[in-house]
Amino acid sequence: MSTPTSPPTPQGPTGVRARLAHLRDDDAGMSTAEYAIGTIAAAAFGALLYTVITGDSILGALTAIVQRALTSTF
Repeated sequence: MSTPTSPPTPQGPTGVRARLAHLRDDDAGMSTAEYAIGTIAAAAFGALLYTVITGDSILGALTAIVQRALTSTF
């Protein structure tokens, strides 16, 4: 004799699996967050690069390279 089964409820095991599957497959808004994080990382890298390039040692080295290139004979 079989026992009658009730339809799955949102709190039941089948409802939980369905909800987890929906959450796994639903990526609405995910790309926006990824773009935001990428933009923040790029801005931080740009600020770091700007700080390094405008430092005295790098500026002196670049100036020396340009001066040597301008004074070289062919």
